[in-house]
Amino acid sequence: MSYDILVIGAGPAGLSAALQARVRGKSVLVVAGDDRDNALYKAHQVDNYLGLPGLTGAELLDRFAAHARETGVERRTGRVLGVMPVGDRFYVSIDSDMEEAGAVILALGVSRGKKYPGEAEFLGRGVSYCATCDGALYREKRVAVVGLSADAPEEAAFLKQLGCQVTYVAAKRPEHLENDIPFVKGVKLEIRGEKAVTVLEADGEEIPCDGVFLLRPSLAPADLLPGLETDGGYITADRDGRTNIPGVFAAGDCTGLPLQVSKAVGEGLVAGLRAAEYLDQTRQK
Repeated sequence: MSYDILVIGAGPAGLSAALQARVRGKSVLVVAGDDRDNALYKAHQVDNYLGLPGLTGAELLDRFAAHARETGVERRTGRVLGVMPVGDRFYVSIDSDMEEAGAVILALGVSRGKKYPGEAEFLGRGVSYCATCDGALYREKRVAVVGLSADAPEEAAFLKQLGCQVTYVAAKRPEHLENDIPFVKGVKLEIRGEKAVTVLEADGEEIPCDGVFLLRPSLAPADLLPGLETDGGYITADRDGRTNIPGVFAAGDCTGLPLQVSKAVGEGLVAGLRAAEYLDQTRQK
């Protein structure tokens, strides 16, 4: 489908931006992964958000989401794999699907962790970020799932149902991992091979495999949208949330410190307003 504005991220910044864009009459789609991956969701108590003290992070997120939903904001669960500008439109790859929008707001939170050795070299040659997209390519083959997101156990189960021989790798065994999926504890990882992936090394243990699925909550901003300016891993944006790419705005933790709900909501408001204005100006040309 085609939307006026597509927001990537369903935290305080993303939902605030979506709400403001809806108030200005724009059609809005919010795309995000599992709420359990959101840092705010894990907070036992939030006392520094004005007017709503004593709530858990999950309760606060639920209130934000309900408010956005009541205004007509649409939401889709999925892992965004890329944003491609084409003329005055943006095509956003979500798992194995695609959505279109006139403007994009990045509210990604903080992308933690560096690339693993071998990750960039073998991307597309055995390294994948999406089980739904690429799982069928590995039927009857050995794959390693590196579980870095809350929904990774479900993705591992999906691969097993396809006929893949799955080994699950993470810092600790997740509660909902199926019992018949082998688990290997690993934090220090390296991907190796020649023309394609042949081995994932996890804390010194070699796991023979034909593919490695790195299931993070989200990609780093520069990987999501090539050419996007960043500084120290944070997206470079001005006070209006504008990035160096026309039509792309950013808000919240992904723009830098402080990592606070109040800042995220405020930046989201500004980005939502400016994205709506950008669309109005574009249509007048």
